[in-house]
Amino acid sequence: MSAKKKKKTTVSLVLGSGGARGYAHIGIIQWLTEHDYDIRSIAGCSMGALVGGIYAAGELDSYSRWARALERTDVLMLLDFNLGGLGFFKGEKVIGALKKLIGDRNIEDLPISFTAVATDIQTEKEVWLSKGPLFDAIRASIAIPTFFTPFNYQGKTLFDGGLLNPIPIAPTLRDMTDLTIAVNLSAKGEVPALEPEPRPEPQNAWEKYRAEIVGFVEELQQKWLPRNSPEEQDEEIGLLDIVSQSMDTMQNAIARFKLATYSPDVIIPVPKCACTFLDFHRADELIRLGYHQAGVTMESFLAESGGGKSKK
Repeated sequence: MSAKKKKKTTVSLVLGSGGARGYAHIGIIQWLTEHDYDIRSIAGCSMGALVGGIYAAGELDSYSRWARALERTDVLMLLDFNLGGLGFFKGEKVIGALKKLIGDRNIEDLPISFTAVATDIQTEKEVWLSKGPLFDAIRASIAIPTFFTPFNYQGKTLFDGGLLNPIPIAPTLRDMTDLTIAVNLSAKGEVPALEPEPRPEPQNAWEKYRAEIVGFVEELQQKWLPRNSPEEQDEEIGLLDIVSQSMDTMQNAIARFKLATYSPDVIIPVPKCACTFLDFHRADELIRLGYHQAGVTMESFLAESGGGKSKK
């Protein structure tokens, strides 16, 4: 007689906002699924909504490979400048690239319950998007003020969900799952030292040529556009730096309040100092960081709980 198969622990997963640090969500999801956690529900805002929605659509591996391949120049090519209006970039180009990679879906057709959180600044309220086109919900949730233009959705002008709720636990409160796991992308602490994975060699002539061009452009940037000293680097803060640091500061304060109000069973911390808000060319190291943090945190939780399951 074969041994009885172990029942998986069901999870409601809450994916917080934090710009490029949101790549860590990919590694966290990978660790959970590899270790027999059954993610039944996802709530996310900003990059948490993007990664969570793509996972709910069953396309996280495709997105991970795409994100790991992005260089600085690729990220810049995905930014469609907006001359005038309510944001530096329209956001249509990156959403178009993701639709081409993933395919558009309706949220209600996804195999996993999914809620993206956005902000209606006119009513000063959160908006929970749990039906309709997936990438409309994601686009609304990532509309960082001044960075991306706001998104018009069903007569509402919506901005980044992190403005009011950077760790949206509330949409999961009625879930009938064993654990609620929240990811805080603005945690205190240092980044653990992880061994870098060797980058694969280009597979064909075109990839080799492209890698050489990217390396040449980065070498020119370092050679001809240097900052004279570390002190000047600290002083010369650009407008986008101000926007990203302001968002980080605001979301950190709100995240502490939300975590005190709603207590998930597990909080997986990703150090705020892991990268800046806009380091979208660093997917590989951030995915590995998320995987590591998930392992350390969940092993600690299991040790403290005796391997049992918590319940809200």
